[in-house]
Amino acid sequence: PFDYAAQARCFVVTDVSKDDPRQVAAAMRELFLAAGGGALGLFTAIRRLRAVHEKIAAPLADKGIALYAQHVDGEVGSLVDIFRAEEDACLLGTDAVRDGVDVPGRSLRLLVFDRAPWPRPDILHKARRVRFGGKGYDDAVARGRISQAFGRLIRRADDKGCFMMLDAASPTRLFSGLPQGVALQRVGLVEAIEGVAAFLGTQE
Repeated sequence: PFDYAAQARCFVVTDVSKDDPRQVAAAMRELFLAAGGGALGLFTAIRRLRAVHEKIAAPLADKGIALYAQHVDGEVGSLVDIFRAEEDACLLGTDAVRDGVDVPGRSLRLLVFDRAPWPRPDILHKARRVRFGGKGYDDAVARGRISQAFGRLIRRADDKGCFMMLDAASPTRLFSGLPQGVALQRVGLVEAIEGVAAFLGTQE
């Protein structure tokens, strides 16, 4: 229903170590600042979310950007309501936020994954993996999560948004579920920051 090729950009950042909390936090901070807020950071683990929140809340506040976080500031529904109402706020969350966000307009203009959302290897997943095709099933789950998150970004005909993955090892096949016309760009962090600012029109 939308002109995704014109309304969205998709980047995989190639020079951030997903296993270094300082690098992930610095990347999210600079990307959030480049967008001027309106950013959603998605994590696959609560401890990583909390670590990044601790590192970037004060620097963002110094620039006048409020940061809210699931598992830190309250329950998901209230945080999403606040995020939706404050056009330049930022929100950190896990899969519950990814699955429950409906934020049309400028309040959500940047979405950043800390790493590829592979399924957790618990007992239920292992059983499903055996039943539904092994590695291909893992791919399908991760691809579906990426597509679902991307779908939160463009909700109206006048929306614009950038989708960012900080996991350089994310295989290109995981992005095959994105809408036709949305090209995947693999770039360094500096180029990603410049791309966000240019596309969203937030350059100084």
